[in-house]
Amino acid sequence: MASGNREKFNNPAIEWIDSRLPIFTLMNKEYGVFPTPKNFNYFWNFGAIAMVILVTMIITGITLAMHYVPHADHAFDSVERIMRDVNYGWLLRYMHANGASFFFIAVYIHIFRGMYYGSYKQPRELLWMLGVTILLLMMAIAFMGYVLPWGQMSLWGATVITNLFSAIPLVGDSIVTLLWGGFSVGGETLNRFYALHYLLPFVLVGVIFLHVWALHVTGSNNPLGIDAKGPQDTLPFHPYYTMKDAVGILAFLSVYAFFVFFMPNALGHPDNYIPANPLVTPAHIVPEWYFLPFYAILRAITFDIGIPFTDIVIISAKLGGVLAMFGSIALLFIFPFLDKHPVRAATFRPWYRVALLLFVVNAFVLGVCGGKPAEGIWVPLSQFATFYYYAFFLAVIPFLNKKEPVMKLPPSINDAVLDKNIKANAYFVAGKVK
Repeated sequence: MASGNREKFNNPAIEWIDSRLPIFTLMNKEYGVFPTPKNFNYFWNFGAIAMVILVTMIITGITLAMHYVPHADHAFDSVERIMRDVNYGWLLRYMHANGASFFFIAVYIHIFRGMYYGSYKQPRELLWMLGVTILLLMMAIAFMGYVLPWGQMSLWGATVITNLFSAIPLVGDSIVTLLWGGFSVGGETLNRFYALHYLLPFVLVGVIFLHVWALHVTGSNNPLGIDAKGPQDTLPFHPYYTMKDAVGILAFLSVYAFFVFFMPNALGHPDNYIPANPLVTPAHIVPEWYFLPFYAILRAITFDIGIPFTDIVIISAKLGGVLAMFGSIALLFIFPFLDKHPVRAATFRPWYRVALLLFVVNAFVLGVCGGKPAEGIWVPLSQFATFYYYAFFLAVIPFLNKKEPVMKLPPSINDAVLDKNIKANAYFVAGKVK
């Protein structure tokens, strides 16, 4: 960076460092004077909240790793020793275990905000796809972390989920053997998952760096879904949004702390306080709550797909469930290319807003179904919810692309913020779809 583009700092130590490595100038450019739309609401806090929870997870995870023993005969006891004998080990363990749930809460709300306000649309397609990659990495990390306490649900959850890969033709059994490190879930599996659970968060940090980089290249979206047209539409990130983020972070951490100190086991499963026993199968095997919608999709496929009037099966029910589960995430990847409507924000898309809110309700229904036994009303209900999940992306969105009217948008962010007479409904003027 040329010296003429560098900031001057009053602090002599910071100035000395920055004159040789302009890291403080870079930080000020990207997080100080960075122009940010002036109409952000509190939904825009959840990216910063997720970052704070991630840092908490990494710090507590590294500390826990110093006391954990990744061995099938000692893993459960080492976790109990952390809880009872390590100084503040109970706090570290509860912060880490509940931190996973709150990390997913923050990210799921972050994803909803992106879908509601059209943050996946041009020119932010790659930003969105990196975000979905972050979600996938989080799922892998959380699944492997759930195995480490080596309780009953850890063992049998790992057995059920890893066995899914056996449905893949030709290479499925080899993948399962590779994951297990043998011919059943055991000590070798635990050791592999421990190594990956420790390593992948640093890969996650790298992808988040790319995600933030892409955000700073394209700029932030805003609740109106319109582009900033000049300095009058923006504010510097600091101090306006650092303060607003701080308020949101403190509120979120207050709820997180309440769970850590008063309800530390509310989001976990009681069977995981029973040592793993490969000879005793739990009555009802369920993953953590943040996987339940995808688990419901997996179990919703209860039928084989084959050639009619023959016994030839092309896709078994097991393979169909696996494809449906992974396909549900793949649809998120391609969502920017499915939604071609010229208006970004659901603020000015009433039809899309209804469809998206139904999608959210549907996700909660899938979560409830995933936590129930695969019997009775829960099977057809999960199948119906899975149908709407796919229909939202493959039928509703294409329909809205063609039929939903294009609304008249505010002339600028600044006008919408400062003119108290401007109401959103004043811009709901139907036009022809372009």
